[in-house]
Amino acid sequence: MSTERSKWSSRSAFVLAAIGSAVGLGNAWRFPGLAAKHGGGAFLLVYLIAMLVMGVPLLMMEIAIGRKMKQGAAGSMRGLNKKLEPIGWAAVANAFVISVYYAAVFAWVLLMVVKSIDFAGMTGDTVAASQLWLTTIKTTGAVSGIGVLPLSLLAAFLVAWGSIYYCIRNGAASVSKVVKYTVFIPVVLLLVMAVNGLRMPGAMDGVAKFFIPDFSVLGNAAIWVDAVGQVFFSLSIMMAVMFAYGSFLERDSNIAVDGLIIAFSDMAISVLAGVVMFSTMGGVGMLDKISTSGIATAFIVYPQAIVTLTNIGWVNVIFGMVFYLCLATLAVDSAFSLVEGVSTSISDKFKLDHKKTTLNISIIMAAMGLIFLTGAGLAWLDIVDNFTNQFNMIIIGILECVAIGWFFKTERVLDEINLNSQKWKMPGWWFNTSVRFAAPVLLVFLLVWNVISLIKAGGVYGAADGYPLWANIVGGWLITILVFASGYIVKLIAAARARKGLVEDESSWS
Repeated sequence: MSTERSKWSSRSAFVLAAIGSAVGLGNAWRFPGLAAKHGGGAFLLVYLIAMLVMGVPLLMMEIAIGRKMKQGAAGSMRGLNKKLEPIGWAAVANAFVISVYYAAVFAWVLLMVVKSIDFAGMTGDTVAASQLWLTTIKTTGAVSGIGVLPLSLLAAFLVAWGSIYYCIRNGAASVSKVVKYTVFIPVVLLLVMAVNGLRMPGAMDGVAKFFIPDFSVLGNAAIWVDAVGQVFFSLSIMMAVMFAYGSFLERDSNIAVDGLIIAFSDMAISVLAGVVMFSTMGGVGMLDKISTSGIATAFIVYPQAIVTLTNIGWVNVIFGMVFYLCLATLAVDSAFSLVEGVSTSISDKFKLDHKKTTLNISIIMAAMGLIFLTGAGLAWLDIVDNFTNQFNMIIIGILECVAIGWFFKTERVLDEINLNSQKWKMPGWWFNTSVRFAAPVLLVFLLVWNVISLIKAGGVYGAADGYPLWANIVGGWLITILVFASGYIVKLIAAARARKGLVEDESSWS
């Protein structure tokens, strides 16, 4: 039985929730790593261009369609045209998969908040610090090395899922209450860490590396590929989230202005995280250790920096806890946003109670996520994450842009974006050019780049790490097939439910 649709308690609640969804672990660890890889300031420049060309318009597009249709991703795409519904379900299915393993990462972070106490006895011992997380999660590094499931990690996992469900149990109503804390706390903690990092000797070397551009790298296609990918992944677009959040908006909301606030808040927090990482790593003489692998940087490299911050163990413990608490508050917003995007689409489609749907989905996701807590979890997460992000999400982005830009009138969406805008409106030349041309072309280029990279690696992702072909098939290609077949599977389920009395929502844009 359906219930009255949730609504945001205020404009600020929506903006904070959207910022919280957009700002996640990728801002804290992936962004600094890519900046280190691509000449610091040069990457910032390309990232800003990608944000303007692709990020801002697509963010506004999803929010506007969600508000107009009052549906999740799948229902919103169905409202544009019934034939487009499978695209929405692909986004929902991919968000489902990401939620399953993202919660495991969240659990790792929570566990490290507690394990930071061990830094007290590791002052100056970078080898021990680098091994703390690996020994805690008891990883084998092999896809078949299940090993044992650490009880402490299982406890952290249950806490992670408990907090995710608690935040979204009542949809927009409960999210509105928690985002005022979960968005501001990581900003405060990042500022604390930035002040600490900037006061260290050698910090300015790190800051200079972060901000001073190396323009010689602008001719390298890799910097453009990584910048486009970072914008795409960071804003939570093409993940069903912004459709759901848009569907909770009132008609008098100002999407044009709020979209800019969300996008540039996301970028500002990325830059702040970059200052924290580069100043701290410069201060301890480890600038060359920043990795494009966020997990390696956060759990292996940064602990080495923590134990060399001071000669006083308990002070290092405090900064370790602050760092991982910051990551935890970044993780929880993104995690519950993903689950909310899935829950909204399913409850809308089948006229289900939203709260019960959210609980059932959370239980299913948690059960499926247990594999990522085992000794083989890190290897499987690496494979699944690669395919969901490097292939699935990009293909979904291409399909959304082509569907809305070429099979639906972008002018209609633009009018919805600018519905309540007075002082500033989203320009048609900017929005139409992005959705119809720039974004799909950039995403196709990114997809081709990733396919070529996979071919060069022999067609097996992670072969150098010992990942076999069968693991790529199970954790990669099979999941990709299911993601894009999900819309047709749902169609069969809906047809069966229709015979038992289900009446689907037939609302359309007009």
